[in-house]
Amino acid sequence: MKVIDGGGSAATLRFAVIQSLFNDAVTKRLLEGALQALRLGGAKDDAVDVICVPGAFEIPLVAAQLAKTRRYDALVCLGAVIRGETPHFEYISAVVSQGIARVSYEYGVPVIFGVLTTDTEAQAEARSTGGSNKGSEAGRAAIEMANLMNRLPRRRPSSTRRQQNSRQSHPRRRLS
Repeated sequence: MKVIDGGGSAATLRFAVIQSLFNDAVTKRLLEGALQALRLGGAKDDAVDVICVPGAFEIPLVAAQLAKTRRYDALVCLGAVIRGETPHFEYISAVVSQGIARVSYEYGVPVIFGVLTTDTEAQAEARSTGGSNKGSEAGRAAIEMANLMNRLPRRRPSSTRRQQNSRQSHPRRRLS
């Protein structure tokens, strides 16, 4: 039995951290936690790019643009969506979480969800400080997932000969 895990250093890895500026008191702490975790994991400062966006809603678009470049081993998405008195919270939370997941699936790059979705500012404060800093958790997850993805088997390109044989044995009909 072979066990594949994501343990190891971040010394040879590249990261992008996308930080929402909305609720910036919270997201600054998340960013500090993520950067500290990446450094502790061995990432060099010049291998980490920080990109700031106005709010959480903009995170998936920027994540997709960065993933498209294939420059990064993992992306870390940081934001804070705090429930208010309108349904805005539900819409933003759903769109952001689905968008981040879609980027990861579409581009095959780990895109770490470090977006807090809390009922109160006090809950956001608690999740962005000290040992409970979700930014730190996101940074560690980025290292682990980048290492894991680098170790997983990749699809082998099919040979041209196999494709030609396949076409000859199964000719396609033209539709008129």
